[in-house]
Amino acid sequence: MIWRLTALMVACFAVSAEAVTFSRRVSDEQPRNPRQKRDSWAVKSSFTTCKTALSPREQKTLGRNTYETGFHGDDGFTFSLTWVGDGTGVILVLSTVSTPLESFYEGGSTRLYRSEDYGKSFHDISHAINSSFIKKDFGICAGPGNSQQVILTAELPITHTPGGVIFTSVDSGVTFKSVQLPFHPAQPISFHDQNQQCLLVIGTDSGLWLSQDFGNSWSKIHDGVYSFTWGPGNTLFFSYSPENTVEADKRGELFLRRTRDLGQTFTTIAQNVFTFGYIGGFLFTSVMEKQGSPRVIYVSSDQGDYFNKALLPTASSEQFYSLLDGDEDMIFIHVDSPGDNSYFGTIYTSDDRGILYSKSLEHHLFGIERKSDFINVTSLRGVYLTNVLVEDGRISTVISFNKGGEWRPLKKPENVECGRGVERCNLHIHGEHSLHSSIAPMLPLSDPSAVGLIIAHGSVGDSISASKPDVYVSSDGGYNWIGTLRGPHHYSILDSGGLIVAVEAHKDRPVNSIKFSTDEGQCWKTYNFTVQPFFIAGLASEPGTKSMNIGVFGYRPEDDDRPMWVAVTIDFEQLLTRECNEDDYEEWLAHSDDGGASETDGCVLGYKETYRRLRKMSVCRNGRNYVVSKQQTPCPCTREDYMCDYGYYRHENSSECVEEANFSDKKLEICLNGEMEELYTKGYRKIPSDKCQGGFSPLRHMDASNKHCGNSSEGSSSGHHLPRLDQVWLQIVIGVSVGVVVLAVITAVANTVRRMNYRQRSTTYRFSALQLHEDEPCITSISGPSSNRASFQEDSDDDLIE
Repeated sequence: MIWRLTALMVACFAVSAEAVTFSRRVSDEQPRNPRQKRDSWAVKSSFTTCKTALSPREQKTLGRNTYETGFHGDDGFTFSLTWVGDGTGVILVLSTVSTPLESFYEGGSTRLYRSEDYGKSFHDISHAINSSFIKKDFGICAGPGNSQQVILTAELPITHTPGGVIFTSVDSGVTFKSVQLPFHPAQPISFHDQNQQCLLVIGTDSGLWLSQDFGNSWSKIHDGVYSFTWGPGNTLFFSYSPENTVEADKRGELFLRRTRDLGQTFTTIAQNVFTFGYIGGFLFTSVMEKQGSPRVIYVSSDQGDYFNKALLPTASSEQFYSLLDGDEDMIFIHVDSPGDNSYFGTIYTSDDRGILYSKSLEHHLFGIERKSDFINVTSLRGVYLTNVLVEDGRISTVISFNKGGEWRPLKKPENVECGRGVERCNLHIHGEHSLHSSIAPMLPLSDPSAVGLIIAHGSVGDSISASKPDVYVSSDGGYNWIGTLRGPHHYSILDSGGLIVAVEAHKDRPVNSIKFSTDEGQCWKTYNFTVQPFFIAGLASEPGTKSMNIGVFGYRPEDDDRPMWVAVTIDFEQLLTRECNEDDYEEWLAHSDDGGASETDGCVLGYKETYRRLRKMSVCRNGRNYVVSKQQTPCPCTREDYMCDYGYYRHENSSECVEEANFSDKKLEICLNGEMEELYTKGYRKIPSDKCQGGFSPLRHMDASNKHCGNSSEGSSSGHHLPRLDQVWLQIVIGVSVGVVVLAVITAVANTVRRMNYRQRSTTYRFSALQLHEDEPCITSISGPSSNRASFQEDSDDDLIE
């Protein structure tokens, strides 16, 4: 498990060649001195937050539990930090040389440091890996979950050696074992989620290599592989070329194969594949049915036994498609509006089979640098945030509390007022576009263990502002907000939401203080954690929010112009010593307006949820054993439990679904798995995963028409023939046809790994996100001083846009 630092946080200075470390306790000593056409402004004088002074006891306690470590050296180092496991307290720091490979082997060295006390002290363990040069791009990989597994990948000249070298550890880096590989890795090694001994990677020879003993031995299970993704259990999907080479103009000639026994047997499940992905139990493929033809989306909910064509509006090859999010019940997909330079489009949501899609949100912002502000709020069920383009090119934030069934603007925080002349005053949240433009240093942050809590950068007005954002907090899942900190900050959630911390984000001046709150951002205390301020790169804590240790990382210019990386660890556990008891918790009904007085109050997706959570005024410690508890109560069905069916859409500010133009009283015929079915609908279909009972129940049913359709050919288990890949289509029986779906690009498909040339890509990762992407266990180093602009290249198909 790692925490990813990014180059966005600071214009990083390079750290040096011969590194020495030192550690000291910090005592009570005090320090010495996107495309946005117009902005909207809030009146800052009304932005108020509660601030209380740090008591002498608190100052002394934190001083005794604050530790600072410096990493010295000459120019040329990059810096990466990895957390190993959850609750282990182990951190690995790797500093690697950025000089040419040949020069390095003439006398350079790599330094590896290890801490087993949450960063209070570090020890040089470079000897454990023979001071080998570790890759900067994906040098450290940590195992998933609570695993104590670590893999280091060494950099070796491909032309000089038959294979690469990795170092493996099963004891959180106490010891490492050197393994000579029969190939050179072309990408990070991928861990199996459940089988800790199982590893997979694509080599520079395009071979797919498997290890079932945690890297000790490897076998090639297939040639010519372009990309792969783990499926459930021992299932694996991968695309490959029969000619064992993958060229850019041959991508539409790939085959998709599946193995359910880790490469013992294979089944070819699709051909003419351009790209594919597996998300939420749905297997997606973009298929070129004829060479040079537009790409079409097919989806399978049974791991590739049968594919059906996704039913979406007609699109041209210039338009952009993106999978935004998904689970076992539903998929969100963005479709660009027509036009080569479109920066917006429409979000569609699927039925529970991932086949039939309905319009959810128009004018969705997506396209500037291929970034999307679409965010899943993980601290409350069914909540999503995103930004839309409104008139005059302005950007506005909307939120959905029922998985895209309805969207509404965010409320204005009560303690912030808008300027004069602002007709519509709402809160607007900064997302990926602002991160990429260096307007905001972090994305919105939430966690399932901190019920209802969201921390985000934003501005108040009639649209989002391009000026420096402030920090806003919601404690009820996005219904209500408060302005809590002025200016941009790095922030983190600790102790399952019982403690939040923040440091100011400045590119032009160093920082020496951290702010912390025990009441979800209503009041803050400030603690000076170092005598000598330094430029902040960001905050880091263990994955999840259970820890009460926070690390502040950055660099400090030295008098001789040699920069020094700095790590300061603060242990808040000694400050909040009292364990929470029953009196510290309260019953809280989510999504409620009147405390549950009415039958439907608090009903979302068919049921109410009452949580047991910490009172804001309780100053105590949840602890590592804290588990979120809740009670669920079913609700009667209303229109809010339904999405608009295919061919219908929901008017703005209305819960009624109305027919789209030229769609009135049409009967739909759908070809599914080779059989024709007739769909009768009044315009509504229940939201997938909705559990409402009784109440509003609009007519909707499908009847078999006893007609065969599509391709009904059966495949053999040997994999020499394709299983049934139905030409699924939808027909409006009064002669109005619905065009086929064209796929320009599929992006943001979770867990898909493909062969890349990492040396030609500047790959960095999010420092913090609303959902931490734990599917990528490897970290990319911070280096500098080239740029302080955000640069994100997640595994997606953005580079395939034509």
